[in-house]
Amino acid sequence: MKKIISLVLVSLLIVAALAGCGTKKSSGVKVIDIQLTEEEYAFGVDKNQPELLEEVNKFIAKIKSDGTFEKILNNNFGDGTPQPVTSAELDSGKDQLVVATNAAFEPFEYMTGDKYYGIDMEIADLLAKHLGKELVISNMEFAAVCLSVGQSKADIAMAGLSITEERKEYVNFSDKYYDAAQKLIVKADDKTFDNAKTADDVVAVLKKFDKNTKIGVQNGTTGQFYVEGSEDWGFEGYNVTCVGYSSGSLAVQDMLNGNIDFVIIDEAPAESIAKAINALN
Repeated sequence: MKKIISLVLVSLLIVAALAGCGTKKSSGVKVIDIQLTEEEYAFGVDKNQPELLEEVNKFIAKIKSDGTFEKILNNNFGDGTPQPVTSAELDSGKDQLVVATNAAFEPFEYMTGDKYYGIDMEIADLLAKHLGKELVISNMEFAAVCLSVGQSKADIAMAGLSITEERKEYVNFSDKYYDAAQKLIVKADDKTFDNAKTADDVVAVLKKFDKNTKIGVQNGTTGQFYVEGSEDWGFEGYNVTCVGYSSGSLAVQDMLNGNIDFVIIDEAPAESIAKAINALN
């Protein structure tokens, strides 16, 4: 990714400032380039709207076949420009598509000012236009996204959602649109995983740790399930202390502040956060 997103930079600067004056400047971070999981992202649709699920699946197929999806990826990963998306105010008297998201998951969804950006947000904008509806984006904590749709407070969840059996209790998942994975972020001078060549190598190292080792994750995400263990996912988990945060960037900053040892989050946000925070050093 070439983009250094202002929201991430601002959040990191604020947290760094809160850490106090006189704190030693960090040496930056690095992403261990080994995929720890294999996941599929999809959109979570209100179970009471089977017709919407059908339209969403048709739309996913359309944007993948006509090159639109590749253009959106290029906007956020390549040499294109991320497109701003505006949310209308919720109005029950209008024909609206209400999208539940957590806009702290760059490059899939994030905010700069009052505009939304990211892969999911660009898709949401195009989907609303395809359906002939006005787009309303409801920004909330990640853990509440699927629940909101399950309670029919939103029509669809678009938040870098991995397909899980637990989430299927609240939503009907669309066809997948993106393959994802979890990756480790460590301090730039940390050599713990330097000899790891495969996921099994990383796992072997992680299994050596005890509760004194703290690993940061974004609350409610696959990273948390991976660290803590999940029967749904088939993750054994690790005998470490899992520390949850509202966003991956806060976890990484806390690692640099010396409060946790490592961070495990989704691959694309990991790369984006690492690039942004290293630009500050």
